[in-house]
Amino acid sequence: MKNRKKKKTVIIAAAAFVLLAAAGTAALRSSGRSAGTGRGTAVMTAPVTRQDISSRLSSSGVLKPRNSYQVSSLAEGEITSADFEVGDQVEKGQVLYRIDVSSMEEEMKAAQNSAERAARNLEEAQKDYSRAQGRFNDGIFRSGDSGYIKKIYIKAGETVSSGTKIADIEDDSIMRLKVPFLSAEAAAIGTGSTALVTLSSTGEQIPGTVTAVSSKDETLTGGRIVRYVTIEAANPGGLTTEQSAAASVGDYSSSLEGTFSPVVETILSADLPDSVTVEQLLVSEGDYAAKGAPIFRFDRESADKLMRSFREKLDSAKDAMDSANSKIESTKSSMNNYTITAPISGTVIRKNMKAGDKITSKGSGDGVMAVIYDLSSITFSMSIDELDISKVKTGQTVQITAEAAGDASFRGIVENVSLESANNNGITTYPVSVTVKDPKGLLPGMNVNGKILLEESKNALVIPAASLMRGNVVYVKDPSVKAAQGEVPAGFREVTVETGIMNDEQVEVTSGLAEGDEVYLVPGAESTAGSENMGEGMTMDL
Repeated sequence: MKNRKKKKTVIIAAAAFVLLAAAGTAALRSSGRSAGTGRGTAVMTAPVTRQDISSRLSSSGVLKPRNSYQVSSLAEGEITSADFEVGDQVEKGQVLYRIDVSSMEEEMKAAQNSAERAARNLEEAQKDYSRAQGRFNDGIFRSGDSGYIKKIYIKAGETVSSGTKIADIEDDSIMRLKVPFLSAEAAAIGTGSTALVTLSSTGEQIPGTVTAVSSKDETLTGGRIVRYVTIEAANPGGLTTEQSAAASVGDYSSSLEGTFSPVVETILSADLPDSVTVEQLLVSEGDYAAKGAPIFRFDRESADKLMRSFREKLDSAKDAMDSANSKIESTKSSMNNYTITAPISGTVIRKNMKAGDKITSKGSGDGVMAVIYDLSSITFSMSIDELDISKVKTGQTVQITAEAAGDASFRGIVENVSLESANNNGITTYPVSVTVKDPKGLLPGMNVNGKILLEESKNALVIPAASLMRGNVVYVKDPSVKAAQGEVPAGFREVTVETGIMNDEQVEVTSGLAEGDEVYLVPGAESTAGSENMGEGMTMDL
């Protein structure tokens, strides 16, 4: 056990008892009866009374707002608005400051442009990967167009890289004829017009459709000014590039004949991101290859490497897209910093910056632009002795007084009992947080006294603490007792009682005494028992 005095427990007596104590003090001062001891020793007594009794723990503290916030800025720039003043009540989310955001708007535009480019690149990479899966995943290079294989430029064992010419492809199912018409007549011909193609060799006529009309005038031999008209016609099976033909559109006839050419005439090249080795040709010259038809097979190692390159390209495009989106989000977040809102509802107690001021890296002074107090409730901390802390529970009532508030009394609630102790001069205490939910009349910074109500009993039998001796023994006035009992003079009977609530000045008696009994007070306790805690009828025998 530590060699120190335990923190005093404060007694709160009922108002009626205070009046009784005053009457008892007056009776004490006027009494002059002798106990018959012949020694001139003062014998003090007090009646057993019925009253309210309670026990409380007291401590002082300094009030502070339940919640406070120092407004600062993460952005730099000129303040464009600050529409609030000290003393204003602001709501959570209310705009306090706006900062010039023009620089961030440019940054956001750049971020959005980057995101658009990344989106296009990703879309293209996804298309390329999908095409690659269809064309290369099984180690097969496929044709991108339909037509006859006119010429093959590669052979088995060769290495094919991007841009390598693989084959010439022609599709003569539809033939194209380009012939001149007099300029004035050509100007009257529209695309989509029906044409009639006449073969020079046989005179056979084939229907066709005008697909293009030149807007450029050209001069033929003889001074004829013409424009070329392009006509496409389905090949009935015998048209070749060596054949010539004339054409007519309505009442207009071509000035000269022309020769046919296939509509599809393609140079098939290797559109590969990586080189591959040709393992086997799958077509021969003269073969018809539909779009997507296998052209050659390449080895598995090349196939895996090829697909890996497409996947890497796709992954890179996705990463770029993610990075672009992240940049937009971070820029949005930064732009939000240019509008500063109230983080809590409360009262503005300090405003350090106004419209027109410029915020640098740390704002103004200590970086605090404004201070807001939430005064809907206030709080303070009580330091409670380690011997008493087990008695304190959340939700207990606290009676609060303040010298600055005069005679007013306020009600508080124990909100938190901390386990983080403090030790000062060998005395350990624990902080207890108390909240005052109706603080009208109290302000942050005021010094207050708090009394935590531990327990109370209404209309209880109460005796002064000075009358209770070791073993819960009390001596009751009884003239029939003729002999002294140790330090207790004659005229008092020993009674063992059961007690309830105790504090430094009063004790609740639950059995052993009756209202009106007069109990002996231990000498030396007169200064305590004989003042504010003596009940009505208290006497002193001389």
